Amino acid sequence: MLTIDEARGEVRIAHPDGTHVTHRMDSAAAFEAVSAAWLRCGWDVKYVYGFTWLGRPVIQLPEDLLRLQEVLWRESPDVIVETGIAHGGSLLFHASLCALRGAGRVIGVDREIRPAARAALASHRLAPLLTLIEGDSVAPATLAAVHAHLAPAERVLVVLDSGHTRAHVRAELDAYAPLIAPGGCLLVCDGIMADLAGAPRSAPDWAWNNPRGAVAEFLDANPDFRAEEPAFAFNEGAVRRRVTYWPGGFLRRIAAAP
Repeated sequence: MLTIDEARGEVRIAHPDGTHVTHRMDSAAAFEAVSAAWLRCGWDVKYVYGFTWLGRPVIQLPEDLLRLQEVLWRESPDVIVETGIAHGGSLLFHASLCALRGAGRVIGVDREIRPAARAALASHRLAPLLTLIEGDSVAPATLAAVHAHLAPAERVLVVLDSGHTRAHVRAELDAYAPLIAPGGCLLVCDGIMADLAGAPRSAPDWAWNNPRGAVAEFLDANPDFRAEEPAFAFNEGAVRRRVTYWPGGFLRRIAAAP
């Protein structure tokens, strides 16, 4: 149980084993505890279903988008490949950063592209920076189509945000990791599922059947990748950890595949 005592400037945590911990409200530990509760509450009330990017719904935590912006600006990929299109807001987010940089383009992949999203993206001013590929993200034909839109020397950054089962994410990791050159980056979204089993709109198996489990399996089998938290581009505060739906989701390729 979490208690926020503003009068005393404290955050108190009562653990199931009967122990208690108290943190000063101006500490990073207090912020992390309150943020964890806020993330759970935000999930329950569908907080992330209330934002748009350049006219299209973007179902992401705002802080995640800001942190991803820092990564994209620093990495400067030639191509961003994202699996999972939904309403198209994330593709426009990536494309707008490419437009600001004056370089880069976006490939979006989805099993079924919603007609409204396809029409809105096709008519958007950023449409020249978008390529849409419809098909199962790990199907051979879909992967062939992705490869056909990539030049050999292009630097690719991949965002995996389609099906979130452990098996599907692991299959996507195996399929898309080869696109990442040494030094490049790949992002696996929604590892927070591991912490949400029992919450509304969750399933009991989320405790193990989630993207974070797929990442752990992948890293065990692929020593050329490692989990790497993105460094804060600017930070004059006490907080050192992201408030995120994507815990442990940023992977860096540190060497060529064996």
